[in-house]
This record gives sequence, structure tokens and C-alpha cells, in this order.
Amino acid sequence: MTTTPVRTSRVPRTQVATSAARTGALPGASELPWIEDAGKVAPRDARSLSKVFFDQLQVLEEGTPEHQYARNTLIEMNLSLVRFAAGRFRNRGGGDMEDIIQVGTIGLIKAIDRFDLSREVEFATFAVPYIVGEIKRFFRDTTWAVHVPRRLQELRVELAKAREELATALDRDPTVKELAGHLKLSEDEVVEGLVASNGYTAGSLDMPSDPGDDGRATSSRTFADVLGETDPAMETVEDLHALAPLLGELDDRERHIIEMRFGQEMTQSEIGAELGISQMHVSRLLTRTLTRLRAGMLTES
Repeated sequence: MTTTPVRTSRVPRTQVATSAARTGALPGASELPWIEDAGKVAPRDARSLSKVFFDQLQVLEEGTPEHQYARNTLIEMNLSLVRFAAGRFRNRGGGDMEDIIQVGTIGLIKAIDRFDLSREVEFATFAVPYIVGEIKRFFRDTTWAVHVPRRLQELRVELAKAREELATALDRDPTVKELAGHLKLSEDEVVEGLVASNGYTAGSLDMPSDPGDDGRATSSRTFADVLGETDPAMETVEDLHALAPLLGELDDRERHIIEMRFGQEMTQSEIGAELGISQMHVSRLLTRTLTRLRAGMLTES
């Protein structure tokens, strides 16, 4: 293989070589240049080289080494578009810059796979909306501390813009009614959006529970200190709630026996004397009734 340097002062180390082994075997396909380090190709050179690679990508068979080389080279040459688009989100928060670039690269790959030279549009113009869209989707889906419906996520953005515009015009914070009028929404929808906005970020349990007007803590107690604990009696309440309709299905004598045994805490002998039956009969009635109740509780759960 022979190599000749690319004639560009921007990337002196980039080399181009013709390789019959790469594309010569494909009917009607001209040979692709070999780019030693596509990531170092200057943006202006990448634009012209991309046209060559896209032209060949359309005729190369998908899955072949030639197609893979052309596609990978297009990705590496156009990563500058991803860095450019990601720069707009540098101060957005909620994501590391490296993560944003990785997500933007997914958008670049989608643009490469869907680009068609016959559109007569520059690839950069076509690709940037894909890249930005993928990054926006990343922020929308991953930066909320609590998951809320997408319409409320989008409403939060609209509310933030409306509050800023109205605050500038009114020289004060707008009311819910004013926000509703500005966005042509009902007041209930605005309130729902404002409540949902609280799920965008989560506060730490180690934050002071009573911060002063200046933001400084007025006590040493944190939110974790004042959180309640699970009431152990809650399970009993839930069991009784599930048991009530099952008790209603018993006949009068069965309910009376249950009430005497567990409500009045009478012994089986005392229950037998009260009803005029033997202790053994009371035991059988209790066993049968409790078995029915347990089976019903298991079915309910």
C-alpha cells in the first residue's frame, strides 16, 4: 500500500491512500481515500471529504468492511458538529459534558444513516437538529428527580419562559392567573405544571429543616431528623380492612362465636355454655370459620 499526504495545512499528519482491497471489488465504486486519523480532519476539510464518503456509502454494501470504514470515518470526521451542539448545553446542569457528547454522537450516527445527497443540503445543516434533539431528549428523560408525564415536563419549560417574560414586564413575580392568561391555559393546568416542576430537582435529607431568610440554618435539625417512621400498626389496619367484608359473609352464629372468642376473649368452654353446645363443637366451628377467613384473606392479597 502506498500513501500520499493530504494536501491541507490544517491536518499535516492526516494521510490518504488508495486501497483497491477496500473498494475495488465493488462494481461501479471508486476507491475511497484512506484517512489515518479522521478525528483530526479540520471542519472545512471534513465538509468536502464527507461528500466523497457519502457518495460511496450509497453504493457500498452494508455490512462489508468498506461500508464500515466509510461510516466510521464519517462519524469521526464530523464529531466537531457534536462538540459544537453540546456547547450550547454546557451550563444546563444535570449531566456531565462527556455524557452529553456521547448522547449527541448517537444523534450524529442517526443523521449519517438517514442522510441522502440528493437532498441538496449541507450535511451539517441536516445533522445538527438530530444531534440537538438527542441531547434535549437526554435532559428531558434523565434529569428529573421524580418521573412526571412528558406533557408536564414540556409545560415546566413553557412556564419558566412565561414567568421570566412576565416578571420582566411586571417587575414582580406573575400570579397563576397571569401565567394562565399568557399561556392560554386554565389555572388548574398552570397549578399542575408548577407542582410537577418540584420534581425536577430533589433536595438532600441532610439540608437544615428550618433555613432562615438568608439561607442559613436556624437550627441543627435536618429533614432526616423530622421524618416519621412506619407505624407498625398499619399492617393491622390493612388486615382489618380486608377482613371486614369477609366477616360480613358469615352467618349470625359464626359471627357471634368469633366476637365472643376474640372480642370478649371468652374460652371455648364459656362459649359452649353460652350457646348450649359442647366445647368440642365450639372448637370445630371456630376451626372451620377461621379456615374460611384465612382463605379469603389470602385471596384478597
